[in-house]
Amino acid sequence: MQPETAYRQQIAQQQWDSLQQLFQAVTADNPFWISKYAAAQVTVADIRSLDDLHKLPFCTKAELVADHAAHPPYGSNLTYPLAAYARMHQTSGTTGKPMRWLDTPASWDWLMNCWAQIYRIIGLQPDDTLCFPFSFGPFIGFWAAFEGACRLGNLCLAGGGMSSLARLRLIEENQATVVCCTPTYALRLAEVAEQQGVDLKNSSVRAILVAGEPGGGIPSTRARIEQAWGARLFDHWGMTDIGSLAIESVGNPGNLYLLETECIAEIVDPLTLEPVTPGNEGELVITNLGRLGSPVIRYRTGDRVIAETTPTPDGYELLSLKGGILGRTDDMVTIRGNNLFPSSLEAILREFAEIVEYRITIKTNRGMHHLTMELEPADSLQPAAVKELIEQVGRVIKERLNFQAEIVSVQTDALPRYEMKARRWNIE
Repeated sequence: MQPETAYRQQIAQQQWDSLQQLFQAVTADNPFWISKYAAAQVTVADIRSLDDLHKLPFCTKAELVADHAAHPPYGSNLTYPLAAYARMHQTSGTTGKPMRWLDTPASWDWLMNCWAQIYRIIGLQPDDTLCFPFSFGPFIGFWAAFEGACRLGNLCLAGGGMSSLARLRLIEENQATVVCCTPTYALRLAEVAEQQGVDLKNSSVRAILVAGEPGGGIPSTRARIEQAWGARLFDHWGMTDIGSLAIESVGNPGNLYLLETECIAEIVDPLTLEPVTPGNEGELVITNLGRLGSPVIRYRTGDRVIAETTPTPDGYELLSLKGGILGRTDDMVTIRGNNLFPSSLEAILREFAEIVEYRITIKTNRGMHHLTMELEPADSLQPAAVKELIEQVGRVIKERLNFQAEIVSVQTDALPRYEMKARRWNIE
């Protein structure tokens, strides 16, 4: 039996066994967790079942950042001597200075096990060829996905250091069937393909595995990618500091399954920090169970999710997140008294095929946020059509989000393009 097909009782037993091993490891010689629990005046000896996990304090990104600053260059969340670690990756730095994260060979093997489960859930076949069009820099990106597929014996194409057109040719000439990238870059490759006359819809690609951004869980963005590529999109979720822990399945599109034999998930109210009732939105909290060299315990991810309460159609008993990652608890802004999440605005903009790229700038004027939206229309649009597009986008935003946006058009290629995570929001 594979871990992802386990029943609830088996999942709980695996979680408890792994949690005990984790506690034994970190309480022996991990300075971060020893200090944290001593300051909170708690001990892991008080955790006698999974139901007791709530007795331990939460861990936040701010704590980890502060720890890295106090103990450069890797922080103090290291269970073993430095010589025991074999790999270093770092966060993308989207929300601040990148954090460096180390893995032992055993921790990296655990990540490979996670990816083996992910690939089985999306139906990867032995004859699939995978293309990874990303930079292969220190950002963990798709490094684990690349090596995970290699270990399964699949042919893997490294697309680092290449132009977008060269990557499209790499896909075409090697008959790649699966492409792994961010939602932003999937759209960028589709844009270049259209400009260069590359027929993506009739290519060998049957699946796009996306991660790093919420776009895969936004129906309009998802539809746009699938239409451009003529392929099925699979959304994936993970973080540099927690690992790769959730994936969409073949038979349950639009939702994410958590790899629960590899982690313990909680969903809490971000304000009260109390568990939410299943079916209600909350913040995802993760304890990863196999990354003993640098684990996180009760880690507040900042991601907004809803637990699916109805039986899933493909028989997995793993926790399913309805609609995937809905956004982040910390990216909400208030515009004219209305709460706005970036994913809500992207959901609208991606409905318009005429919009190639966009950028949002938010400024504070007299204590209030003012939003300016730059839209880059398709270069085939005439001025009258661009004017009509701007007016139509403005009407839809007003109808659905209840505020009047300042919208301007920009010239072709005026806005930046991204290989990894896009940075379309600027708050001044």
